[in-house]
Amino acid sequence: MEYYSIATILIVLSGIFGYINVKFLKLPITIGLMLITIVFTVAVVVIAQFDNSLLLREKAFISSIDFETVLLDIMLSFLLFAGALHTNFNQLKIQRGPILAFATLGVLVSTFLVGIVMFYVLQLIGLNIEFIYCLLFGALISPTDPIAVLGILKKAGAPKKLETKIVGESLFNDGVGVVVFLTIFAIAAQPNADIVFTDIATLFGKEVFGGIALGLILGWVTYRLMKSIDNYEVEVILTIATVMGGTMLAHNFHLSAPLAMVTAGLIVGNDTVRNTAMSKTTETYVDKFWELVDVLLNTMLFVMIGMEMLILTLEGKYIYAGLLAVPIILMCRYISLWLPIKFFSKRLDFVPKTNLIMTWGGLRGGISIALALSLTQEMHRELFLVITYIVVIVSIVGQGLTVEPIIKRLTKKTV
Repeated sequence: MEYYSIATILIVLSGIFGYINVKFLKLPITIGLMLITIVFTVAVVVIAQFDNSLLLREKAFISSIDFETVLLDIMLSFLLFAGALHTNFNQLKIQRGPILAFATLGVLVSTFLVGIVMFYVLQLIGLNIEFIYCLLFGALISPTDPIAVLGILKKAGAPKKLETKIVGESLFNDGVGVVVFLTIFAIAAQPNADIVFTDIATLFGKEVFGGIALGLILGWVTYRLMKSIDNYEVEVILTIATVMGGTMLAHNFHLSAPLAMVTAGLIVGNDTVRNTAMSKTTETYVDKFWELVDVLLNTMLFVMIGMEMLILTLEGKYIYAGLLAVPIILMCRYISLWLPIKFFSKRLDFVPKTNLIMTWGGLRGGISIALALSLTQEMHRELFLVITYIVVIVSIVGQGLTVEPIIKRLTKKTV
């Protein structure tokens, strides 16, 4: 199917489902679109019992979309830049210590904890999966998804210092999580090759620090260009060029595009740049343009996630493993956050029950599904795709619907 046709169908469905959500359900866009798309997909399956022509067309449509490439190589850079652009830079600077610890140490600890526990749990239910593949699953499921988190937190009314920690962590741990996943993937793809840890450390450092360095350069160049002119049309185009050109550069030099886009977005969006490089008109147009991009890509992404259900191999043991994985991942996330919170709570003022709120508010989304889709058959792709899908659905719908009342209940004395 042509790219134009795919994009057209996704935008039409996003518009229709978005309208239904705003008019009737009034849920956060990520949750509403996910639920509506799942209901739509189930309805197609039911109709297929009498006439399967619509089901076959929908399966063909979903199969024609390279979800991994669309999200990781195209959409993610735009979404992360948009998210970082509207993040409070000053609060992020104050909370930089715990945020960096959550996004690095937290992701690594969670990856290994999930991998170890899932290895033994899968053995107990009769699924003999090699440890390296369980570790690979730990890497793809550990990063929280800023795309899912941002929209829901806007409505939750969380204290700013708590919101900054959750949003900041989710923006940065995406890039780190993808690098960890790719590193373990390279090891799993060549199980008989000698593992040289210095090479792994060099690759990790190049991706992470190289991506951040590229983002700093892109952000500074964009700032200087915007400061030298006063034309809102061209300045909006410059931000688009930063994202698209920066992503291409990152891929060519094997640097982390997500980290580059987060860093560039934070620089362009911080108050100093806004006050010195943007007129009020430019600031309004830049913000509104990227808000629209954020909403449009969000709607398309979660429609795709809901429709992906049609290509899953829904075996009994796979579903059981997915249901068991939900509490395991929450437990591992709670443990992985404990040490950084304990360490930094002596220096910074933390909201009570921060660990519990961040555990429940750390939603999984499209990035985990995209990484699961990149697994090979030898890596038990079908099993881990079903597990990932169940975790994401429970995360976005279950946690997403309850995170607002939980935050309000646990922080009501501090708001």
